[in-house]
Amino acid sequence: MKLALHWQIALGMVFGAAIGVGFNLLAGSRVTEVAANRLPPGLESLSISDSPNHVRLAWTRKDGSTGEAIVDGTRQTPGAAATVEELARMDPEAADWLHRLGRSPARVVGEAAQKLGGLFLRLLQMVAVPLIITSLICGVTGLGDAASLGGMFLRTVLYYAATSLLAITVGLLAVNIFRPGLTGNAAPPADGPAASGHSLGDLLFEQVERMIPTNPIAAIAESNFLSIIAFTLAFSIFAVMVGGRTLDAVRAAAEAGFEVMMRMTMAIIALAPLGVLCLMLFVTATQGPAVFASLFWYLLTVVVALATHALVVLPLILHFVAGRNPFSYARALSPALLTAFSSASSNGTLPLTMACVENRAGIDNKVSSFVLPLGATINMDGTALYEAVAVLFIGQLYHGAVLPLEQQLIVAFTALLASVGAAGIPHAGLVMMVVILQAVGLPVEMQGIILAVDRVLDMCRTSVNVWSDSCGCAVVASLEQRAGVLAAAKSA
Repeated sequence: MKLALHWQIALGMVFGAAIGVGFNLLAGSRVTEVAANRLPPGLESLSISDSPNHVRLAWTRKDGSTGEAIVDGTRQTPGAAATVEELARMDPEAADWLHRLGRSPARVVGEAAQKLGGLFLRLLQMVAVPLIITSLICGVTGLGDAASLGGMFLRTVLYYAATSLLAITVGLLAVNIFRPGLTGNAAPPADGPAASGHSLGDLLFEQVERMIPTNPIAAIAESNFLSIIAFTLAFSIFAVMVGGRTLDAVRAAAEAGFEVMMRMTMAIIALAPLGVLCLMLFVTATQGPAVFASLFWYLLTVVVALATHALVVLPLILHFVAGRNPFSYARALSPALLTAFSSASSNGTLPLTMACVENRAGIDNKVSSFVLPLGATINMDGTALYEAVAVLFIGQLYHGAVLPLEQQLIVAFTALLASVGAAGIPHAGLVMMVVILQAVGLPVEMQGIILAVDRVLDMCRTSVNVWSDSCGCAVVASLEQRAGVLAAAKSA
């Protein structure tokens, strides 16, 4: 008997995590004194110590000068990088030496698994754009008139704004209850990312600009989701306005394309258990426990806040507004939620989310084809909550006290708006956080404190983003059904 897809994915996550932890514990460390015949040009000696918690490279050049590069996720070493990826930006030469000459077996296996998992994500990303375009055209042209689309758009945006505000409120409550910046033992700040130079107004105007592509074909090639959705909506609305044979031809072409893309998507989804296994193996093989111990209270605050929003707030909305059983709905969406957790990419998970919402949860394509692509672009409950908690955590560390209420409100408002501009890709929240830190006068370099644990928290908040989008489908579908009943009653 074949296991259901969500069980296959869950088992893939468990096995991937178990294999990764095994490599982490048994083969996570390696000390290398590079032999003379393998030394990079210009070096007299090179030693590399690699472990999940700490990486150190020390070298002597032929001119007698010495140097070192350190990766320390616990932030106990001033000037150290928080992750190997950050080291690659700070010192590309040292990162190259580590990659070629001194990686531990756990890191070798983890990075190989990351490449295989990346292939699965690329397959999902391959079908995302054509699936969105064909699905959105089918949905809009199937509505029959622009007035119906306007009503659905208003209900969708209101749901997204309401849940994002609720998520941020939960985050503010959690950070004021746990006070992680005052309770924990996080290390002092080290050098981090530079300021972006973008104000909140600039960021929002950039989003408006992205809605109007100068070249729609280029927007499709670059996977600019906001531009793609805006142009596809405009194209579909004007096709409805033209009507007649033109509308029939556009709808028929879109429906044919959508059927092909859904078949292709379902074939790719069959690979999800293997892709998820590889992605989980990478994370668990290369992350050390000391990193999480140093930021325990911060991690706890974010996880509790995300869990409260995902397991309490959204299910209550789903039950009382949409009239759906939260447990049954979550079971139907479980393949998408598990994939979102392991991949940390809501855009990459979008094809799987659409397939689950329509085929497993029974939501009409007219709703899902509009609500989900828009949600993957502008609705980031988990990201908004995370950014609010992270900035207030940094504020508590920096000032040694809880930020005053007026600054917390600024953080809440800015996190809401900045989350709209966050891309549905891994670590996108870090880019948006720069804007919020600048809004309350906190040093941008303190963002480096949380880099080491961002990947794990990114997985959690992405799952919440996808869950909120999926709940939005059920809510909007229910509201659309009620609106249709009222309209029918009035016409009768």
